[in-house]
Amino acid sequence: MSETLLQVENLRTYFHTFRGVVKAVDGISFSLDEGQVLGIVGESGSGKSVSSFSILKLIEPPGVVESDGILFQGEDISKKSEREMMKIRGKAISMVFQDPMTSLNPLYTIEKQITEMLDLHQKQMTKQEKHARCVELLHMVGIPNPEDRLKSYPHQFSGGMRQRVMIAMALACRPDLLICDEPTTALDVTVQAQILRLILQMQQRMGMSVLLITHDMGVVSEMADEVIVIYAGKIVEKCGSQAIFEKQYHPYTEALIHSIPVIGTEQTTLATIPGMVPRLTGEHQGCLFADRCAFCREVCRRIEPSLQTVEPGRQAACLRYTEHWKEAR
Repeated sequence: MSETLLQVENLRTYFHTFRGVVKAVDGISFSLDEGQVLGIVGESGSGKSVSSFSILKLIEPPGVVESDGILFQGEDISKKSEREMMKIRGKAISMVFQDPMTSLNPLYTIEKQITEMLDLHQKQMTKQEKHARCVELLHMVGIPNPEDRLKSYPHQFSGGMRQRVMIAMALACRPDLLICDEPTTALDVTVQAQILRLILQMQQRMGMSVLLITHDMGVVSEMADEVIVIYAGKIVEKCGSQAIFEKQYHPYTEALIHSIPVIGTEQTTLATIPGMVPRLTGEHQGCLFADRCAFCREVCRRIEPSLQTVEPGRQAACLRYTEHWKEAR
């Protein structure tokens, strides 16, 4: 039985602005086992990326991160100092960001940028060993002629190749946890498939855990073992990645599934979710999805649903599975 690698308890990330407090992440809890791929899915603005940045303590003012604990390998990293976190980032926990063009420094060669990671966390390695490791990493992620390409600059690579470089950098110190924040953004469909396949191959080869941030339910079905669906900073459904396609317990999850284009049909228009994500400032009453929900009743606007078990291994935050719904009939 796999041990828990990451345990996040009641994570809250609030941004204090002139227009009020924006509750970007509002009390989410989840766990990730060793060797597991966990997908966090939701539309833009739902709080997915903020969650991952909060775990790594990369949120800057006016953002404030609070939690009941972020346990990584049994240690609460939420209480660690910036100096201590610098020893963890890039070594035990690495991250692949969504835009490789802005994540890579245009002024340095690829070798220089990978070597910086090794200089920080693998000080015992000689210059020759670091060069050999850089060659090995580029070869591992499928970049041809790695010896020559190490001398290249980011602008000399295609978007897909730049993302492969980012993955190579993230894997340089053999992390236990790889966080992938929308790793296929701005890439064409065929390259997206290659990058996702590469991440899965590296995960299986190195035995690491992966936290996959995405808005694409198709990516979840291909990559993840477990999935959490997040909406307006809150988790609305948790379950296995295959089970979520068989039956959806939350209307938002159901809407996300229906928005996936079906190949081989005469579908001419894409299904959409009506309305907009609610403003996350100020106080809210009732369900945050109420204005966009086809099942909404008056009780939904009064009582906020909490995440609860709806069947073994599945949780959902919807009043349809509570006594409140029965009483409202």
